[in-house]
Amino acid sequence: MSAVFSHGRLRLYLLKLLNEGARHGYELIRLLENRFHGLYAPSAGTIYPRLQRMEADGLISHTAEGGRKVYEITDAGRAELDRRARELESLEADINASLADLSTLADEVEQGVRGSVRDLKRELKEASRQVRNAPPVGPTSFGWGYPPRPGAAGTRSAAPPPADVVGELEEKAALLLSEVRRLARTGRASQETMRATLVVLDGAIDQVRRLLR
Repeated sequence: MSAVFSHGRLRLYLLKLLNEGARHGYELIRLLENRFHGLYAPSAGTIYPRLQRMEADGLISHTAEGGRKVYEITDAGRAELDRRARELESLEADINASLADLSTLADEVEQGVRGSVRDLKRELKEASRQVRNAPPVGPTSFGWGYPPRPGAAGTRSAAPPPADVVGELEEKAALLLSEVRRLARTGRASQETMRATLVVLDGAIDQVRRLLR
């Protein structure tokens, strides 16, 4: 969220959160993560140095509680919030717009994943149909099935999936990995976009697991 929180706006938002109640650093990180629906979570290296500078500027203070620093806003911090009230409104509007853009992006990617899953289902159904309709195999057959077990004449073993289908699945999985690496290493995608992509990929992996079990 570097664009949303540029030019001291993260400091302003931290003041807003502390104006709602005293909190320790970890709580502030989780509140920000929840505000962005898990698509953005600032690191401790981002939050704690800002809190230290805000305390040095007299905007917040801290007390020790259970081995943690609990931060609370000061009168000077409230005065800064009052002075920057219009900027805070603009910041909230930008956050909402950013979340809307991320939601649209996630929907577009999800639709693409659903289309790929539908294609995969069709391919698997066709492979299953071909296996069911294949003629019985014997010890010298060169079809997809395995030879019958000794003493089990006239029976068929479970047939493995066609090699060409397995190969195509592996090829597409490798292509996906290659494309993700290529796009991620360009450095053009923002952190929130990368997190949105992770959510979509997790969903796709779950769907593939259910299909191939």
